[in-house]
Formats: sequence, structure tokens, C-alpha cells
Amino acid sequence: MPTKQKPNRQVAGQSVKIIAGLWRSRKVNFPAIPGLRPTGARIRETLFNWLAPDIKGANCLDVYAGSGILSLESLSRGATTCTALESERVALDTLQENRAKLQANLTIVAVNSIDFLAKKNTAQPFDVVFIDPPFNQNLQARTCELLEANHWLSSTALVYCELSSKEAHLSAPPNWVLKKNKVAGNVRFMLYSRIEPAN
Repeated sequence: MPTKQKPNRQVAGQSVKIIAGLWRSRKVNFPAIPGLRPTGARIRETLFNWLAPDIKGANCLDVYAGSGILSLESLSRGATTCTALESERVALDTLQENRAKLQANLTIVAVNSIDFLAKKNTAQPFDVVFIDPPFNQNLQARTCELLEANHWLSSTALVYCELSSKEAHLSAPPNWVLKKNKVAGNVRFMLYSRIEPAN
């Protein structure tokens, strides 16, 4: 008799719920691939409480989109637009499926995020930026540097960063002010406010 094959858990999908807004309680699917770690509900609730005065009408950038949950939570809560950067093919396919399911105003760019940010921005700058890369790649500081150097940020942009709780601080540009800094489990999450540097 042929043996039954076990399900391929590496390919099998998982889901996470949008917490509030237009798509409250709607499920967002994401693939089970290494390094993809959607921001949990507890941290998202705190983050979007922080962002509540600023998210409506915002132009957002999700630098390492992964599941896209930060992008879609932003749009659900009233952001005007969001651009999601992602290089992993399976994650991109799932992002596109979620965008279609919710009819979201989400721009998905298939790109290496560092390569994208290394170019000068000539379009509208972003008001809210999410930086949540795989922890083991040490991408946070370089990402922050490029966002500031290449004009990706509006004059009073808010920048959210996640890193391992083992890391005590982030090397952010000198004109970024740390507004919030919390730890939940193995995640440190921080919110910066940008101040336009004097000429």
C-alpha cells in the first residue's frame, strides 16, 4: 500500500488577523518560510495606538513587507497609500492575493529593499515607515541610514523599527528622536520621530 504523504509544512500557509478598522478581524495569509515573522497582535495593538493621531491619510512604506500585515493594518486604519517592498517570491505571491482579496490600495514592489532605498527618491516622501527585517541579517541601521540620506522621509516622518530584544539600542540618524521603546518577548520595538535637519 502506498504511504500517505505528510503535508509540507514549509509551503503550507498560516494566517494572522487585522485588529481594527475597515478590515477588522479579516485574515491575512502568509507562507511559512524562514525569516518571515509577522508582527504579533499585542505589539501591533501598541504600535497602532502610538500611530493613532498620524495614520489617517498617511503615505506609508513597509520596507520588509513579509506577510504585509503592517501595510494592511495601516490601510485598514485609514492610511491613504502603502508601498510594500519584498524580494521573496512566495511572499510576493501571497501579498498579491491578500491585496486582491481586500481590494487594498497597496503597491507591491518586487525588490531587494536595500537596493531600492540606495536610490534617491524623486516621488512623494513617506509619512510612516515600518522596518521589520529578519533579525539575523543586521539590516536595521543600514536601512535607517538610506531612508534619511536619500530623501525617502517627509519632514516629520514616523519610523517604526523591530529588532531582537537582545539589542539594547539602534544606530539611528542623529535627527531622529526616539519616542517609544518597548520589549515584548524576544522583540524590541521602537518608534522614532524625524526632525528636519537644519541646513
